[in-house]
Amino acid sequence: MKSNILSSSSITGQNVYNLKDENIGDIKDLMIDPNNAEVVYAVLSFGGFMGIGNKLFAIPIEALQFSDKDESIRLDVDKEKLENAPSFDKDNWPMTADNKFVDSVYSHYGVQNQRHASV
Repeated sequence: MKSNILSSSSITGQNVYNLKDENIGDIKDLMIDPNNAEVVYAVLSFGGFMGIGNKLFAIPIEALQFSDKDESIRLDVDKEKLENAPSFDKDNWPMTADNKFVDSVYSHYGVQNQRHASV
């Protein structure tokens, strides 16, 4: 999938696996910064039972690995690190313009936030 342009509908709803092949959730949405037309992060749903009690996590798009071999999405994170990641609930989404939140997300996953690197 890396060499192709992807539609948001081909990413949303996809299961995400860690490098141990454990299903760690699915992509619910993509958050886009309209000022520079970039995807800031993907929203991953994880936890709960049958959709109840799921937490939502912002995942830097750069932290996701898209495989063209089996069309899977991977995230190099174990479940414990994910459980301790910045999260939010379905009724209280953060604003993408909240630089503190976005920076904490990128820092948690060890990804440099290029959107602020040149500022």
